[in-house]
Amino acid sequence: MEIIKDRFRAKAAAASAEIKEMLKEHGSKPIGEVTLAQVYQGMRGITGLVTETSLLDAQEGIRFRGYSIPELQQKLPKAQNGGNEPLPEGLFYLMLIGELPTDADVDHLTSVLMRRSHVPKHVFDTINALPLNTHPMTMFVTAIMALQTESHFARAYAKGINKKDYWEHLFEDAMDLIARLPRIAAYVYRRKYKNAEHIQPDGLLDWAGNLAHMMGYEDPSFYELMRLYMTIHADHEGGNVSAHATHLVGSALSDPYLAFAAGMNGLAGPLHGLANQEVIKWIFEMREALGTELPSKEQIATYVQDTLASGKVVPGYGHAVLRKTDPRFSAQMEFGKKHMPDDPLVQTVWNIYETVPGILQSLGKVKNPWPNVDAHSGALLVHYGLVEYEFYTVLFGVSRALGVLASLCWDRALGLAIERPKSVTTELVKDWLGGKAEIWGDTQ
Repeated sequence: MEIIKDRFRAKAAAASAEIKEMLKEHGSKPIGEVTLAQVYQGMRGITGLVTETSLLDAQEGIRFRGYSIPELQQKLPKAQNGGNEPLPEGLFYLMLIGELPTDADVDHLTSVLMRRSHVPKHVFDTINALPLNTHPMTMFVTAIMALQTESHFARAYAKGINKKDYWEHLFEDAMDLIARLPRIAAYVYRRKYKNAEHIQPDGLLDWAGNLAHMMGYEDPSFYELMRLYMTIHADHEGGNVSAHATHLVGSALSDPYLAFAAGMNGLAGPLHGLANQEVIKWIFEMREALGTELPSKEQIATYVQDTLASGKVVPGYGHAVLRKTDPRFSAQMEFGKKHMPDDPLVQTVWNIYETVPGILQSLGKVKNPWPNVDAHSGALLVHYGLVEYEFYTVLFGVSRALGVLASLCWDRALGLAIERPKSVTTELVKDWLGGKAEIWGDTQ
């Protein structure tokens, strides 16, 4: 473990010195222009965060430390037993250290996570105290909060530590939390859907493979799907709700358990991580309404137009930033063509892909008519029998931990300040528009 920690220490120290010098010389330079619409409409497009782990380009899609998803599929280490998909441990290493890992680096990280994966009994007791009809995301977040008793950072801060050492204790928490999440997620799944017949971890498996095993799946290609799923959902720069919420709460020096729980509460929203659940639900409803397992493109087009005419959206289509098909969708489509080309549900997803963008483009109101990651993931999971779509966001959450916790380590290593943007009232806005007031005043 010290190997990775020492590498991170060296990288963080160099980056911190570089940023300090850059701010000294250019700190007063404006970045972009803020409009009144941006202030009222979710701060869309305002550059106001630094996230080292990934960057989202409107045309190219997500890049992790400069690498695209196809490049990661090629360059990241694979499972030793003939795996073809990247190991998410390798992506975590890349986001944390900023360099591609070797096979030995990933093997080491996998073993470290396995050694740290023990979940205290009181966490399971806390999950079991919830009613069985509780949403799996509520169980998941409750378990994360119960784990907060184990926080190294909280204990060290209470004793009094130098702020230069904050990141070291946070780093330990981040590693522990990532290690324990597959066990927690699998426990929630087995408790809610499999009569609480739990499966113990397999110490010989990788991080994502072990999650598949503990959930009760044996198909090697499902293990591969979990590796791909955990990799492509891990991060999406810092402005999305789960990443931003984790960063925001962490900026108050809340420990990683508190910060990550906040991020997961954001992920559970219908406009964020819950969207993957909404997609598969919509497809099921469409097939039932049309009375067929494999609707034609013409039937899909009619159903989509009826959906839009009723004031609803087609879930899984459109993205706040992307202006092309989400590369994460494309990666999943390639997986489907390789492992399940004749699956009717997967074929329906492809037929929707060939139908919906043209309809949305014809409306002239949609900047991005293309599918995002949520449009495909549910169909792949259903193929393997994972039909409990309320659980899909938990899988998303396990994956997202890799990005937001790597980013949180960097937040503390660079000493980023508590986030405290200026807010104004509509009354002040009206005075400003009438020339009676200066709207951008003191931010304290």
